[in-house]
Amino acid sequence: MPTPTDRRRRVRIGVAATGIVTVAALGAAALPAYAGSDEAADGKPGHGRTVDLQMLAINDFHGALEPPEGSGGQVTHEHEDGTTEQIDAGGVEYLATALRKARKGQDRSVTVAAGDMVGASPMLSGIFHDEPTIEALNKLKLDVAGVGNHEFDEGAEELKRKQNGGCHEEDGCYNDGSEFAGADFPFLAANVVDEKTKKPLLRPYTVRKMKGAKVGFIGVTLKGTAGIVAPDGIKGLEFLDEAETLSKYTKELRRKGVKAVVALVHEGGFPSSPAYNHDCDSGDGLSGPIVDIAKKTDAGVDALVTGHTHEAYVCSVPDPKGNDRMVTSAASNGRLFTELNMEYDRKTRDIVRTSVQGVNKVVDREQNKAKDLSRLIKSWDKLAAPIANRPIGHISEDITQDRTAPESPLGDLIADSQLAYAKTEDDTAELALMNPGGIRTDLVHKASGDEGDGVVTYGEAFEVQPFANTVDLMDLTGEQLLKVLREQVSGDNADVPKILQVSDGVTYTLDLTKSGEDRIVADTVKINGEALEADRTYRVAANSFLASGGDGFPTLAEGANHHVGSVDRDTLETYLTENSSEAEPLAAPAADRITVVE
Repeated sequence: MPTPTDRRRRVRIGVAATGIVTVAALGAAALPAYAGSDEAADGKPGHGRTVDLQMLAINDFHGALEPPEGSGGQVTHEHEDGTTEQIDAGGVEYLATALRKARKGQDRSVTVAAGDMVGASPMLSGIFHDEPTIEALNKLKLDVAGVGNHEFDEGAEELKRKQNGGCHEEDGCYNDGSEFAGADFPFLAANVVDEKTKKPLLRPYTVRKMKGAKVGFIGVTLKGTAGIVAPDGIKGLEFLDEAETLSKYTKELRRKGVKAVVALVHEGGFPSSPAYNHDCDSGDGLSGPIVDIAKKTDAGVDALVTGHTHEAYVCSVPDPKGNDRMVTSAASNGRLFTELNMEYDRKTRDIVRTSVQGVNKVVDREQNKAKDLSRLIKSWDKLAAPIANRPIGHISEDITQDRTAPESPLGDLIADSQLAYAKTEDDTAELALMNPGGIRTDLVHKASGDEGDGVVTYGEAFEVQPFANTVDLMDLTGEQLLKVLREQVSGDNADVPKILQVSDGVTYTLDLTKSGEDRIVADTVKINGEALEADRTYRVAANSFLASGGDGFPTLAEGANHHVGSVDRDTLETYLTENSSEAEPLAAPAADRITVVE
């Protein structure tokens, strides 16, 4: 399939401020040096006042080394007549080729990322704590990455190991005892600070020198990161406001003579069309948290490269001075990359805003694979194969995670598996709750390899639940349990409800015609056919992320008699093994436990 013609547009933006500022030495003494960053030597300057800069950007890669499957491996292309088509895209072998082609003939090019490069990864990378992905990003010549929430999935110390190298504390070294080298690029975490000292966990910014041009990059993650990662791994850390942090360090860079600034923001928005090439500035444009952040962030920031929502857009959003400023996102899984081209004025030492052009480009699979990335995948795949290909169960049909509905068959299956496990630990366990965000893909009936249709492998189960949370047990009163159900549609989840998946025996009505907590109809809540009793104690199972109050469920963190259990992925494996066979494969649950009134 030929690659559709990419649409390029020019953003009309106010003229950049002029003036000469003396450049001061840059970089914090306590922070390590990286090849090609602040400490790299300038090349010889050209003869014109302006020089061309190229920036290539990705986000939300999530360790997708192999071509992703299903909708996560496609992009929507919009034709001029309004019709659309789906294009298979992604895979790091193709991404490497695409980026290398884009850089050809460019004297001043920088490649950046806006968070979630690792975490929630497929098994090939995930079982090795994403070392394969870091090695791949090094080969891609990634220059700088802002952190996202998933960089904290295994905690702050593990993130530092990914940065600095060294073998895993528990699993050791993987490749013949050779030590993991770490990232060749800096992770930036300007708004992730020590609660007491207020010092950033990692570098807040870096500056790239490109043959006479200097550009500062500041990285921030969403301030709500603490609510969507396991608390134990981020103890003592605080996540500050994105716009305030970006503005603070933009001023600091300006004081040091760096006026060209780009923000790498792991927070995003929602365009009015799913098509990657839709004109974002037409129609309803862009909505979501990034719009407010962009409007508040210091006008000295020349562009915002964003992520988190897995959407594709190249939009203009006004800065605090009312001038339009480019805000971009390149979907997820390496299906797209954003190419930004602009002029740098060597007299003002700033980016000429009126010159900025941006376009999202498809990483199609018609191009050649990068051989060095193919070799990398093959080497790690050899280590992973004995684990990944092990059969663990059988299914008679697709069991999906349908996120368009409050309840999904796969969500019910996982909740059932967790309750079955909980009863082996404590026979008083009565129900299990599962967060839909912890379910990353479907269980597909069609074989992905030579295992045969309907066979579920460990690798497939890993991709469904890649986080390695434990299944924990706790006591909740009926009053607390009702409060948990109401937290699905109130508090942090008031605007975008997060409906928990429930185990067999739990039923209630979700009335979407009402508002706030009233959407949970209290007198319909039943546990194993009995009405919920406010003063009775129930033994509840949930993964460790939820049990610690994650995803906006603080009441779960109040549970008594807490018991830490086995890894959730292992409980799913056990359930599939014990409840399915080739002769009697498991069917998808009916997903009829929550009655929805619309």
